[in-house]
Amino acid sequence: MSFVAITPRPPLDALIVQLWDCDMPAQPWRFERILPNPRPALILNLLEDETRVYQDDAGGDCQRSPGSVLSGPYTRSFVIDTAEQTKVMGVEFRATGAYPLFAERLDHLAERDVGLEALLGREARRLREQLLHTPTPKRRLELLHAWLAGRIGRVQVDPSIAHAAKVLARAPQQQRIATLARAGGTSLRRFGALFREQVGLSPKRFARAIRFRAVIASVHRRERVEWAHVALDCGFHDQPHLVREFRDFAGMTPTAYLAQQGEHANHIPLP
Repeated sequence: MSFVAITPRPPLDALIVQLWDCDMPAQPWRFERILPNPRPALILNLLEDETRVYQDDAGGDCQRSPGSVLSGPYTRSFVIDTAEQTKVMGVEFRATGAYPLFAERLDHLAERDVGLEALLGREARRLREQLLHTPTPKRRLELLHAWLAGRIGRVQVDPSIAHAAKVLARAPQQQRIATLARAGGTSLRRFGALFREQVGLSPKRFARAIRFRAVIASVHRRERVEWAHVALDCGFHDQPHLVREFRDFAGMTPTAYLAQQGEHANHIPLP
């Protein structure tokens, strides 16, 4: 198994958390539930030129996309086929990172994967072909880094939205949203419209999803959890509020997550 991740160099580091390259054997289980991420991602399947996403644990209602996709912000979990996820590259964007690189409204990409060729045409096809013929993870990551760096400057993120996304990512209290809009010198309605365009979600939905991610980070790989304490620490009204939010985002209860969790916080093996 090989997993190599790199932190991008400036100025890409302002837009991207990491680039990664994964080459692993097939898993003993067929399906994995993927927990939602409110930040976009780029996924490049180098094994098959197809990505399969399912809406339930039994593998029903399959949505097929090309192997190279720009994945919008997700606030619902989904199921993947592990058989076609053994040789994959990816880019983890910051909340406002994909917008200036692809000049696409992120709210048009929310909750779905869009084929990279549909967005970029032959450029996307050439990129995948180059990666397929590049033999080592290090060189593939360098090639992908250079390609992304060449896309900087397509459009600019509104500074107030970039600031708001950073603030909400650190402290996702929803009462901050009106304050952030005023600080940016715009109406709450205009602020919300810009946020959806450049982040992909409403400010409130984004904050809720970030708070859910904080729960996952705090409990992953733990056998026993005091959920009332987690609820308080992560900004929920009480434990029932946490459970409702967990069900909404993960499609399962917190207790079920602990029982089924795997090595990676975001991937839940399904029997």
